[in-house]
Amino acid sequence: MPIQWFPGHMHKAQLEIRASMPKTDVVIEVLDARIPYSSQNPLLAELRGNKPCLKVLAKSDLADESLTLEWQEYLEQSAGVRARIVTTEDTSTIRSLKYAAARMVPHREGKMVNALIVGIPNVGKSTLINVLAGKKLAKTGNVPAITKQQQRINIGDGVMLCDTPGILWHKVHNANSGYRLALVGSIQETAMDYGEVGFFGARYLAMSYADRLQKRYDLDILPKTEMELVEAIGRKRGCISKNQIVDLDRASRILIADLRTGLLGRLTLETPSMMEQEIKKTAEEILEKAESEKAQAELKKKRFKDKQRPQQQARENRNHQG
Repeated sequence: MPIQWFPGHMHKAQLEIRASMPKTDVVIEVLDARIPYSSQNPLLAELRGNKPCLKVLAKSDLADESLTLEWQEYLEQSAGVRARIVTTEDTSTIRSLKYAAARMVPHREGKMVNALIVGIPNVGKSTLINVLAGKKLAKTGNVPAITKQQQRINIGDGVMLCDTPGILWHKVHNANSGYRLALVGSIQETAMDYGEVGFFGARYLAMSYADRLQKRYDLDILPKTEMELVEAIGRKRGCISKNQIVDLDRASRILIADLRTGLLGRLTLETPSMMEQEIKKTAEEILEKAESEKAQAELKKKRFKDKQRPQQQARENRNHQG
């Protein structure tokens, strides 16, 4: 997938999180309710160790309600994890997050609770912080990487919030997760190929929300392939060049924009059962790749030894004759 990552920035953010962990009582991870698995940071479980974690399913007003409840139940199956569902408009639920986090560390009762809040870019973390603090402290926007540096915020009721820059990992092993991150806008626009992301979105939506597509784009019959679907959307929206060829990039941008803004209705791009299958498949692919790389390295080593053997034999013969 043609997505560019920025390992320098991400490495710095990772080091900041690692350095903050010894002073952290509870971790608050903000997730996008449309992609609860793909918006999780796989490094966080390792970094937090056995510290409790409150997973916040943000932007739930854009997600499929029944699947959000399913994800909440699924996430809470992990030890030390609680999950809460929030929307930007429901400020009372957001404010209650600090009490939910404090209850996860009862041994800190009567003392300041240090909560570390983390989340990928454009997940809505800054909006949550502003509501929790009761005033605008963090910048918000519909673009990734608004927060640039770590900051500590006293949000009252004995809770100190440590905010971190939005962090993406340097490599997405599951390509599908990369596409989902791009679809919801967690990757910089200049780093994604709209055509490929649009095709991925079209394929999933055709399988899971076909009726939404037909209604939104006034399609009598749903095309059989993702390319035909994007072409149909392009024709309906006037993305036609002078020679009557559909501009697939423009059509993909329209589909992605409609998905992000909720014009296709409330939808979720992954389910727990789907991710269980993808996790297993990805693990098998990683193992297969590792074994292949090991075999190639051993073959390269053998070839080098074979190449050196005649020279070694010649040296031994000269030494023996001498």
